[in-house]
Amino acid sequence: MSIITNINKLFDHRIRLGIMSVLMVNEHADFKTLKELLGATDGNLASHTKALEKAEYILVEKQFIGRKPNTRYSATKLGKAEFKKHIEALEKLIKKT
Repeated sequence: MSIITNINKLFDHRIRLGIMSVLMVNEHADFKTLKELLGATDGNLASHTKALEKAEYILVEKQFIGRKPNTRYSATKLGKAEFKKHIEALEKLIKKT
């Protein structure tokens, strides 16, 4: 088995890595919070959350708070498990070099 077997290509981009990192330590985060924390543009964040949603790594909830739309994200069980495997693989890679 290769040393990089469990490195997940979906987490290669810093924005997706950041989204999952935030959602691993928070029950959920809204679009505005993620945008501010990650320094991403609206379009950039939207495309990366869409990729994670498509892989079923995050759950997207759309709601209204008062009259304002609000999009909230949370990590799924699958997403958490895959992210943990990815981080563990990175740690093993670092220890081997």
